[in-house]
Amino acid sequence: MPTRTVPVTAGRAVARDAAPRVTAGEAYDAMAADGWPERWPVTVTASRLPSMAGGISVPPASSVSRSVEIMWSRRSEGREWTAMESFDSTRPTAARAYDYLLGGDNNYESDRAMIRQALTFIPDLAVQARANRDFMQRAVRHLAGAGIRQFLDIGSGIPTAGNVHEVAQAADPEARVVYVDLDPAAVDHGRRLLAGNPRTAVIQEDARNAEAIIDHPDTRGLLDLDEPIAVLMVALLHVIPDADDPYGLVASLRDVMAPGSHLVIAHGTGDGRREDAERLVEISRQTPTTMTLRDRAGVLRFFDGFEVVEPGLVWAPEWRPDVPPVDPPRSSNWAGVGKRL
Repeated sequence: MPTRTVPVTAGRAVARDAAPRVTAGEAYDAMAADGWPERWPVTVTASRLPSMAGGISVPPASSVSRSVEIMWSRRSEGREWTAMESFDSTRPTAARAYDYLLGGDNNYESDRAMIRQALTFIPDLAVQARANRDFMQRAVRHLAGAGIRQFLDIGSGIPTAGNVHEVAQAADPEARVVYVDLDPAAVDHGRRLLAGNPRTAVIQEDARNAEAIIDHPDTRGLLDLDEPIAVLMVALLHVIPDADDPYGLVASLRDVMAPGSHLVIAHGTGDGRREDAERLVEISRQTPTTMTLRDRAGVLRFFDGFEVVEPGLVWAPEWRPDVPPVDPPRSSNWAGVGKRL
């Protein structure tokens, strides 16, 4: 993807009140005239800036170049530019690839190319992603109906329609949701999307660092861990290898969950499609989070210390379906909800 250089001399770079040599509006107009898309990476050259938007530090009295992503926000009134930390858009990530499979537009050609490669031998990959998302929505509706009003969504990915807060707050506007993801694009998009929702928070943290997630000020400020919560780990645990002790991670979260809390898991598997699964794992090595697909027994083990609620650990479309599912094993995901004992 091409880049464009926007020189900045003072102020908060590319923020709404920035004072660049080229204003945000002028730069956008010029790029739009050139036929540029509404989302593109830009290199910002900063001089003598104590800091830049997006948390990128620039030493005072120095002249450096930092790469940030400039995002055009359709939701804003007028022209609004947002800067975030640089990342390599040429390398696919699980969050952006998942977004593409769900029909989102917060992804890059590297993500789309990886998915196109996988679709050559798993043409129903989008069906699997949708089965996961539909399961998550049904699980949240069920838990909201059971009185759960606090949700911790770890590995939340890039927000798309029907996210946890939308489902939970449709049941009760007072429901509170904390999203956690490591991908800077997912975190940035989530924060912009939820800026006007005081009962949500989006934090950037490694899912493997349970203590940091639980002790994060936004988690502690929004969730009361002395009361029941729902912890969601949908399409997450299959990107955590055994070497990083995913079972220990879940156990550490379980130990701080109050009785009556729930754990929601959807996990990719090779059960019934071993050869395709092995090829998918190989393709996932292009991302920072190689997949580790587990069989049903391996997924069920995550619910140690929980009572798995009906209908048990089943194919994702089989979990309390709204309509009778067709070919549930096609989802290639085991899904279940457990209640903290």
